[in-house]
Amino acid sequence: MLKFVKENLETIVGIELYPIISLLIFFTFFVALFWWVMTYNKKNIKFLSELPLEQKKEDKQ
Repeated sequence: MLKFVKENLETIVGIELYPIISLLIFFTFFVALFWWVMTYNKKNIKFLSELPLEQKKEDKQ
């Protein structure tokens, strides 16, 4: 099965470009996500992390 797929892929012109493009998209996405997480406003993170606790307190009262 792999031999059949490999032979067909080798006949397609320009197919070697797709794995490179996929890797660049993958790498760019995760670098951008990492940058966004590291630069996110710390006050917002604290506020968002306390939301579930505040909702539970309101439910008990």
